[in-house]
Amino acid sequence: MKRLLLSPSAEWERIDPEPATIKGLYVGYVCILAAIPAVAGLVGSLVFGNGIPGLAVIKPALIPAIIGTVVAYGLSLLSVFLLALIIDALAPSFDGQKNRIQAFKVAAYSNTAGWLAGIFSILPALGIIGGLLSLYGLYLLYTGLPRLMKSSKEKSLGYTAVTVICAIALFFAVAVVTSTIAGMVALGSYAASSKVSGDGGSLTVGGNTVDLGKMQAASKQLEAAAASAEAGKGKPLTSTDVLKGFLPASSGGFARTTLEAHSAGADGAGMASAQGDYEKDGRRFSLAVTDLGALAGLTAMASAMNAQTSTETATGYEKTNTTGGRLVSEKWDREAKSGSYSIVVGNRFTIEANGEADSVDDLKKAVASVDAGRLEGLAK
Repeated sequence: MKRLLLSPSAEWERIDPEPATIKGLYVGYVCILAAIPAVAGLVGSLVFGNGIPGLAVIKPALIPAIIGTVVAYGLSLLSVFLLALIIDALAPSFDGQKNRIQAFKVAAYSNTAGWLAGIFSILPALGIIGGLLSLYGLYLLYTGLPRLMKSSKEKSLGYTAVTVICAIALFFAVAVVTSTIAGMVALGSYAASSKVSGDGGSLTVGGNTVDLGKMQAASKQLEAAAASAEAGKGKPLTSTDVLKGFLPASSGGFARTTLEAHSAGADGAGMASAQGDYEKDGRRFSLAVTDLGALAGLTAMASAMNAQTSTETATGYEKTNTTGGRLVSEKWDREAKSGSYSIVVGNRFTIEANGEADSVDDLKKAVASVDAGRLEGLAK
């Protein structure tokens, strides 16, 4: 770790020929370092609380905080594997060589700075310092990609930039699922009691019911997706051309002005998305359909937890719930006339409208204009 931080180029040279396995890298490096920000953040929140000192500080209950930390830790481990698949899939586009083990080395070791900087999470006020220090990981990624993936040095910057963009999209999706699960866990701290139904098939916490059968099925789905991806037999991502076909030419008087699509990853472990921009009378919102690939297991977990959260402000609201087996998120600011509305379909696809409109109903109509039934068919 010291050599990687102080002399990364020389250390990547040593790491390149080093024999390794994905399991070995997980057990001997990733699992250990990824625990630093998780444990530090847990201790910091329990001791100092979350919020702004002197204004508003909330200390979470012990059990919900521990559960939330375990969930976030598990998802961070999954993210390393998915990032490795993305790095491997992008290699040929930048004159590199596909090599799953080398890609995993890059994904694992380039996160070193961020994981070590996570120690600052133990004191929330220093969290921003940890965030800034973790940016050094971008440089580690930039120096490691050409060496381990054998890409052209002239294309190293582009390779790094595209990888970072894909990683941001990946980690954003993971963060959404994490926050949803964390919100559900937080509700447990207010529960007067918890109980398991007579057949052991559900758990009621604070008036919210968790389907344990669905949770178990979602866990198996996630495990199977990861195993298939590692074996190169994962279900392929939906074609971006197919996704673009779901976006209407207009919605509620808003005309589509642009249409674009992006995809990254391999063996179902990346993500594919199509997005259109819609405008009317100076207002503009985007409508996107995204295939989450291997992250489908995570959305299935959130759905099984019957997640429900709600926040009210002076000018708007934000809420998440499970309706008809689908995870639904809604946010609206009445003064700015902007917000977002999204649903998860088939535990694999998201449909989201985000931006300015006359009312949130315009965003809901845009989402409803996408053929959710057909997407559910693709998810099976």
